[in-house]
Amino acid sequence: MLAWLSENMATIIVCAIVFGFFAVAVVRIVRDRKKGKNSCGCGCADCPMNGRCHS
Repeated sequence: MLAWLSENMATIIVCAIVFGFFAVAVVRIVRDRKKGKNSCGCGCADCPMNGRCHS
Protein backbone atom coordinates (compact mmCIF):
# COMPACT_ATOMS: atom_id res chain seq x y z
CA MET A 1 0.00 0.00 0.00
CA LEU A 2 2.81 2.44 0.83
CA ALA A 3 4.52 1.64 -2.46
CA TRP A 4 1.36 2.51 -4.39
CA LEU A 5 0.98 5.78 -2.46
CA SER A 6 4.57 6.81 -3.12
CA GLU A 7 4.27 5.98 -6.83
CA ASN A 8 1.08 8.01 -7.22
CA MET A 9 1.77 10.87 -4.82
CA ALA A 10 1.94 13.54 -7.55
CA THR A 11 -1.42 12.48 -8.99
CA ILE A 12 -3.02 12.40 -5.55
CA ILE A 13 -1.75 15.90 -4.71
CA VAL A 14 -2.90 17.38 -8.03
CA CYS A 15 -6.35 15.79 -7.65
CA ALA A 16 -6.64 17.13 -4.10
CA ILE A 17 -5.76 20.66 -5.27
CA VAL A 18 -8.26 20.52 -8.15
CA PHE A 19 -10.97 19.17 -5.83
CA GLY A 20 -10.19 21.93 -3.33
CA PHE A 21 -10.62 24.67 -5.95
CA PHE A 22 -13.87 23.06 -7.11
CA ALA A 23 -15.21 22.90 -3.55
CA VAL A 24 -14.32 26.55 -2.89
CA ALA A 25 -16.08 27.60 -6.11
CA VAL A 26 -19.25 25.68 -5.23
CA VAL A 27 -19.33 27.10 -1.69
CA ARG A 28 -18.88 30.62 -3.03
CA ILE A 29 -21.69 30.20 -5.58
CA VAL A 30 -24.04 28.85 -2.89
CA ARG A 31 -23.23 31.72 -0.51
CA ASP A 32 -23.74 34.31 -3.26
CA ARG A 33 -27.10 32.79 -4.19
CA LYS A 34 -28.25 32.86 -0.56
CA LYS A 35 -27.26 36.54 -0.34
CA GLY A 36 -29.29 37.29 -3.48
CA LYS A 37 -26.37 38.26 -5.67
CA ASN A 38 -26.83 37.72 -9.38
CA SER A 39 -24.44 35.56 -11.35
CA CYS A 40 -23.68 37.92 -14.23
CA GLY A 41 -22.21 40.70 -12.09
CA CYS A 42 -23.94 43.54 -13.91
CA GLY A 43 -26.99 45.56 -13.01
CA CYS A 44 -30.48 44.35 -13.80
CA ALA A 45 -31.78 47.69 -15.11
CA ASP A 46 -30.74 47.04 -18.73
CA CYS A 47 -31.22 43.29 -18.69
CA PRO A 48 -33.92 41.87 -21.00
CA MET A 49 -34.90 39.44 -18.21
CA ASN A 50 -35.37 42.31 -15.72
CA GLY A 51 -37.90 41.33 -13.07
CA ARG A 52 -38.10 37.70 -14.12
CA CYS A 53 -34.98 36.13 -12.59
CA HIS A 54 -34.97 37.88 -9.19
CA SER A 55 -37.83 38.43 -6.83
